Parts: sequence; structure tokens; C-alpha cells
Amino acid sequence: MKKKKQQKNYLDLIPERSPALTWSSDEEGIIVLEVENTGVFNRIAQKLFKKPKVTKVHMEKYGSFLWPLIDGGRTVMELADLQKAEFGEEVEPLYPRVVKYMQIMESYHFIRFKE
Repeated sequence: MKKKKQQKNYLDLIPERSPALTWSSDEEGIIVLEVENTGVFNRIAQKLFKKPKVTKVHMEKYGSFLWPLIDGGRTVMELADLQKAEFGEEVEPLYPRVVKYMQIMESYHFIRFKE
């Protein structure tokens, strides 16, 4: 009999930013992540197709609010509650939205969750 894989409760997880990423804030408060394009295929693309060595990822206002708060100490639920306090009903449905944001950020290796 197969064991059931226990699902993560994302609201209880503690995210932390990837130390490999550099980031800044523009004049409007939007966070800009700088992702270095490394590896053999990226080097080839940089030489042949003039692709940049660093890709800049511009976040929207909700992600820009959350990004500096991801400190490796707050849970996803705490971060969501801070976002709710800042934006109110504008961010509803709150928890599914923040969980999806965290899943996307994890899939791009921008964050990881503490064990």
C-alpha cells in the first residue's frame, strides 16, 4: 500500500530569500530582483544572441510590499496578515493569493522555506 504524501501547510512555513539574489527598490517602491544568468547555455545565448548576463525581474506592488518582509523569521500567515493590514480588502482572497505567490517565488528559487 502506498503511503500518502503529507501536504505542506504553506501558511505555517517560514520563507527566506535566496542569498544569491540581489535586489533593489526603484523610485516608486517597486522591488527589482537581479537574477544572474549562469550556465553553459546562458553563456552561449549571451555570446550568440546578445542576451544579458543579468535579468531584472520587476515585481508588482503586492509582491514589492512582501519581499522586504521575507526575513526568515515570519511565517507565510504572518506575512499575509501584514499585507491585509496594509491593503485591506484589495488583496482578497488573501491566503490563496499569498500562498500562490510563495509557490511561484519558490519555483524560481527566489525563496526557500526553512525546515
